[in-house]
Amino acid sequence: MLNEYTRYDGLGLAELVRKGEVHPRELLESAISRAERMNPELNAIVHTFSERARAQAAGPLPDGPFTGVPFLLKDLMDNYEGEPLCKGSRGIRAVPGENSELVNRFMAAGVVPFGKTNTPEFGLTITTEPKSSGPAHNPWKRGVSTGGSSGGSAAAVAAGIVPMASANDGGGSIRFPSACCGVFGLKPSRGLNPLGPESGEAWDGAVAGHVITRSVRDSAAMLDATAGPEVGAPYRVARGHGTYLDACQADPGQLTIAFSSRPLTDATLHPEALRGLEATVKHLEGLGYRVEEADPPINTDALWRDFFMVVCAHVAAEVAFTGKEYGKKAVAALEPSTLNMAMIGRSFSACDLVMAKKGWHEVQLAMGRFLTRHDLFLTPTLIGPPDPLGVLPPSKFEDLLLKMGSPVKTGRLLMKLGLVKHFAGPTLSRMAFTVLGNVSGLPSVSIPLHWTEDGLPLGMLFTGRMCDEMTLFKLSGQLERAFPWAGRYHALD
Repeated sequence: MLNEYTRYDGLGLAELVRKGEVHPRELLESAISRAERMNPELNAIVHTFSERARAQAAGPLPDGPFTGVPFLLKDLMDNYEGEPLCKGSRGIRAVPGENSELVNRFMAAGVVPFGKTNTPEFGLTITTEPKSSGPAHNPWKRGVSTGGSSGGSAAAVAAGIVPMASANDGGGSIRFPSACCGVFGLKPSRGLNPLGPESGEAWDGAVAGHVITRSVRDSAAMLDATAGPEVGAPYRVARGHGTYLDACQADPGQLTIAFSSRPLTDATLHPEALRGLEATVKHLEGLGYRVEEADPPINTDALWRDFFMVVCAHVAAEVAFTGKEYGKKAVAALEPSTLNMAMIGRSFSACDLVMAKKGWHEVQLAMGRFLTRHDLFLTPTLIGPPDPLGVLPPSKFEDLLLKMGSPVKTGRLLMKLGLVKHFAGPTLSRMAFTVLGNVSGLPSVSIPLHWTEDGLPLGMLFTGRMCDEMTLFKLSGQLERAFPWAGRYHALD
């Protein structure tokens, strides 16, 4: 076992393999040993296939940027042939017959997967506390949420089990857990990474897949390996010139950065989030950037109505698919909040859905115009420190109310009575900054730049122009060098 395993990022470990200083089997055993020691407390990993990984590590591996690096796959969209895919649900246990295209590209980069990470059912909330496998615990403090829906991946990376893990993001699900766990999380531009072959897009383009990492350069190098068109995709987007990895070391040039402390909901910003934002603004000014307070002109009430409508429509379709593929027992085993969202989704018309997507375009246009005057948009990733476990999931009494509501033929009544706002409000209010990147499709990254007085992470969020990941990596690399966060992880050892 490599004693210094956690001192290296993914590219660093791959370099040791390339030089012959360590064998991929040694790295894998280091990861497995660390998982066996830490996961009983974290519950970040819900399924392992160690023997399969050992066989892979022993054989010839692809010559990629991450050859021999241990890896974890999120148990949601990242199909891995022959291994269960449960989507955080008690009712589903699918065994894919082929890899998803993004997993194929991860594998071509040389990684060695050995497990699946914890996620809420269908990735529908921003805390990882599914009824199927229980809550994931934040490595910085047991009993605190990891965020979601890629909470298991973020916790495993922060804890040093792996230097990177797969993740996906439909409303903040890469960036939110990255901010909660003190790691680096980029949501790529719409269509930049593949989502096939099962889907051309997910949640009408809101979802993007990538990885959560400790270092900026690992995220960049993996995006170099995975970004690009796939057969059957609805988009063919531009990657720009050069590599994302080179961008990490490049001078960002003179940037104008807008910042805002105004959540896109009626939520109140916690003083810790405000302190983090103010400190980040000072950091940027110290690096010579022009930083000014400004807000994009967005109708926030319409934003949330339209986002919630599209997501509920997709949940309704997912529940219908679950019934068709796995039967009524599988549907009955779904969580009450999932079934309620599906019921609400079924209550709206096709016309409602089209009008909601027109609202999405208004947000896209507003952000596009806003970013012609500013290079980047800065906000906190979270409205406050990570929540204790048990705060966001419905209580047993609320579950009972949701079950009573499920047979109702229309969700419009629930919305009129204010029950939707009651149940969804706590989650949606905490997504007050991240969801903008999903509706607009813009690239967005959470950088671990702030820790609270209690020692909990609270990331800062930068959103850039469409397909301009280069600028985000340039700035992220500079911030990592100027205000390094890697040393903080050693406190978890």
